[in-house]
Amino acid sequence: MNLITVRPANSPNAFDLRRVGAHPDHWYAVAWSDELKQGKTLGRRFAGERIVLYRGKAGRVFALEDRCAHRQVPLHLGVVNGDELKCHYHGWSYDQTGKCVDVPYLGKERLPNGVKSYPAREIDGLIFIFPGDPSLAESRVPGTLGLSQRKDYKTRRLNREVACHYTFMHENLFDMNHQFMHRKNMGSIKARCIGRKHGEDWAQVEYTFSRTGGKASMGEQVIVDLVRKRGEAKKDFSDHMCIRTDYPTQSLRVWVGRDIDESQDPVLQVWLNYTPLDAEQKTNRTYGYLSVKKPPIPGLIHLVWPFVTWFTERIFAEDKEIVEYEQAAYDSQGTDWNNEVFPAIRDLRTVLALCGKPPKD
Repeated sequence: MNLITVRPANSPNAFDLRRVGAHPDHWYAVAWSDELKQGKTLGRRFAGERIVLYRGKAGRVFALEDRCAHRQVPLHLGVVNGDELKCHYHGWSYDQTGKCVDVPYLGKERLPNGVKSYPAREIDGLIFIFPGDPSLAESRVPGTLGLSQRKDYKTRRLNREVACHYTFMHENLFDMNHQFMHRKNMGSIKARCIGRKHGEDWAQVEYTFSRTGGKASMGEQVIVDLVRKRGEAKKDFSDHMCIRTDYPTQSLRVWVGRDIDESQDPVLQVWLNYTPLDAEQKTNRTYGYLSVKKPPIPGLIHLVWPFVTWFTERIFAEDKEIVEYEQAAYDSQGTDWNNEVFPAIRDLRTVLALCGKPPKD
């Protein structure tokens, strides 16, 4: 395997991971399905490319460049007509392939060039587009998105814009050694890495945890205690976390029990997609699902869900703040000075460098 060595930027032969783009030859989430109503449009972005989504007459989603080939105004201002999109300005019409099919004042025999189209697909409540080589799209369609569609889990959406390069997001989740940062919400937690492995387009790390001080918050207790059988003591339980990047998405799974078996359902799972927004990819839209296993008592999960939401929102807010500080440091320094020493993150950085779109220069 021909691996790239990713060193700190202030070392010889440095490789700046923050200049590696998200590779376009993959599917990226750009909207929630229920955001796009029948016969309506949405303007979205992928790495500086402006994209219009529209839902045609049979409910199918289409994606085109968000510009009219005539005067370059946004097509998301336009009107959906069957499976065609009509520009708001002069009424030029485009079909789902981006071909211009009508200019009202010219006739159909003298039609100009159209605009770019993108493969689009709805999966488990999210709308994805494929910004790269269309011939690769069908072979790379994602499967089910984590456990979000399982009826024995309760799931909430994760949806926020974060002002940082997508690689900071991968590294933040992958590295559980930052639990010190969450001490106000989780007490003092020590993470211990118990395994790591990676291939050319994936990386995985596993942890177990111990509490060194403080108490668990109500939200954390709810998630863990829901899976305990009645009468089982807390000391009988251990935990196991597996975090995995399968480029370009990421997932986290947690098991709690005495005899942990990773073939069994986890108590908690998170699935995440990071879609870069601007051309420099210094901002991303994070789309994801957090799923928690329902306890045997009917309805209990709904009663305690506000505590789960409160807890996870506070944790995610702290993570968002810190990765935005990382991006600000990068912008100030003008390059990647990170002196990474954790072997699992070195593995991950290599995968991200291999799979991403290389800098132009």
